[in-house]
Amino acid sequence: MISNKISLRSRLFIAMIFLILVASVVIASITILRYKEEAQQYHNNRLKRKEIAIKQHINYILRRTTYPITTDNIPLIFKEKGKIFELSEVHQMPLNFYDLNGNLLIKSNQSFLRDTIKQGIPGIVISKINNTLDKRYLVSYEKDGERFQSSYSYITDIKFKPLAILNLPYLQNDNSVKNDINAFLKNIIEVYFIMILISIGLAYLLSNYITRSITSISEKIKQTRLDKQNKKIEADNVSGEIKILVDAYNNMIDQLQESAIRLAVSERENAWREMAKQVAHEIKNPLTPMRLTVQSFQRKFDPKHPGIEEKLKEHSNILIEQIDTMSTIASAFSNFAKMPARKDEILDMSEIVKAALDIFKEHNISLKEPNAPININFDRTQLIRVVTNLIKNALQAIPENRTAEITVHLSKNNNTATLSVSDNGLGIKKEDQTRIFEPNFTTKSSGMGLGLAMVKSIIETYEGTIGFNSEIDKGTQFEIKIPIHN
Repeated sequence: MISNKISLRSRLFIAMIFLILVASVVIASITILRYKEEAQQYHNNRLKRKEIAIKQHINYILRRTTYPITTDNIPLIFKEKGKIFELSEVHQMPLNFYDLNGNLLIKSNQSFLRDTIKQGIPGIVISKINNTLDKRYLVSYEKDGERFQSSYSYITDIKFKPLAILNLPYLQNDNSVKNDINAFLKNIIEVYFIMILISIGLAYLLSNYITRSITSISEKIKQTRLDKQNKKIEADNVSGEIKILVDAYNNMIDQLQESAIRLAVSERENAWREMAKQVAHEIKNPLTPMRLTVQSFQRKFDPKHPGIEEKLKEHSNILIEQIDTMSTIASAFSNFAKMPARKDEILDMSEIVKAALDIFKEHNISLKEPNAPININFDRTQLIRVVTNLIKNALQAIPENRTAEITVHLSKNNNTATLSVSDNGLGIKKEDQTRIFEPNFTTKSSGMGLGLAMVKSIIETYEGTIGFNSEIDKGTQFEIKIPIHN
């Protein structure tokens, strides 16, 4: 809410200042991190170089000692003539020797870690030394505000057998790094302070220049209405970009006025045309099963047949049901051409499908259904309409020189009922598959192309889905999934 009330001028101004500040913070942060990384890398490399030099010096002493080179003799070897102090003084580092169990053997007098030394090396450090490839372990820590590194590595005899553990405590002196960082920050603050002052002035001038023309144009645009005659914007002495915006708006006003007139006429015509098509299609649907029923009755009528009354009653019920459907559609059309209102009820899906298939008895249609009933909450008339439309499409897809083989399959999986209709027809061309459910689209020479669009609309009303698989000259399978709500 607050940001919407800020003017474009203020947003431009704030954005420029914000970018300068963000850039300065990012550059300063990256530079400081880089300084610290380079400083840490410098200390790591320096400690490693000192460790290599000290080990070379130790090997030199071991090769010239008169004592047997054993772990127990390490204190004697390095006490002789103060060799350990000489080592520490030459390399300017304290050093400590521990036996292989971590117990202190000897240390230089420059150690600043007396408490740690008295305790010996923790077992976990010895374990980590043994688990590294170079038999070396580095520990970093802070004490009294100062940073230290401490390396642990093995001292070996001439046969590379471990004699002792060498510990080199190393104090990281970061004063030079801190001084460099402080000097850098001071310089960057001075530079960016000047840049911020300059950017404030530029932002103010630029925002005023950009928004002056836009403000006058926006006032004109606010007065634009779709339901009245709009006035064009007249803007002189404006920049090229603003001129393009004004011209585009004026052209839009012209097109808008023409389109509004055409749209009003077209919408009225299309609305009645589509309504008439849909109602005609809906009335035509019941006529097909009625005609098939009457034709079947004419061919098979035998007044002497023992079940003639039952047959007559069955055909009459089918005709009455379809007539009722047409009556419902006609009544709905008189009420502003609305389709029949849903009358949901709990239906046995198998029974409704069988009733719909009775209309197509003379065709080669097989039904596969589960033993248990599939109960769904659906409108009876609409479910019959869905099945008859799919069967009619399947029959119409089969060429005249081919025997129809249509399979209707019902199944239930968890809370989903599935109805599939398969045929052995010509299949659906690849270029037609994306449009198969569009209203008014048909691949047949007759018909309005509303059947599958209506089926899709009905199924989606019940939160279901419809899809298909098709192979050219092999056939098509439509599959409908309807959720079962307990």
